[in-house]
Amino acid sequence: MYPEEIVIPFKEELTDHGFKELLTADEVETALSAQGTTLVMINSVCGCSAGTARPGVLMAVLNGNKKPDFLTTSFAGFDIEAVKKVREHMLPYPPSSPAIALFKDGQLVHLIERHNIEGRSAQMIADNLTGAFEAYCN
Repeated sequence: MYPEEIVIPFKEELTDHGFKELLTADEVETALSAQGTTLVMINSVCGCSAGTARPGVLMAVLNGNKKPDFLTTSFAGFDIEAVKKVREHMLPYPPSSPAIALFKDGQLVHLIERHNIEGRSAQMIADNLTGAFEAYCN
């Protein structure tokens, strides 16, 4: 498990912009059972990927015409129980961190895995998410 002093600033980058932390399996189940669209950002300390994923997610959420109904996040290597439960909902995709998942009425409809984040700019990630928001969000 990562030390709290490393994780907290990365968590706050999202929670300071309205993302609700999912810390337990029960919180994940509640969040993903909600009607509407739920964005789940599996946050990470990985500088190369998470360093563009977090800004990309924020750009999409702050600037997109359509937005998910609920913004949520869990931290890989820290919020162990919650991330495990989110990953169950992301099957058959393998575990990935960071990862950005969009659920509609509890069903996974869009996923950006780490290999789709690596080497891409925050703007490219935002564009990818904005397209998903246009397709699935009201």
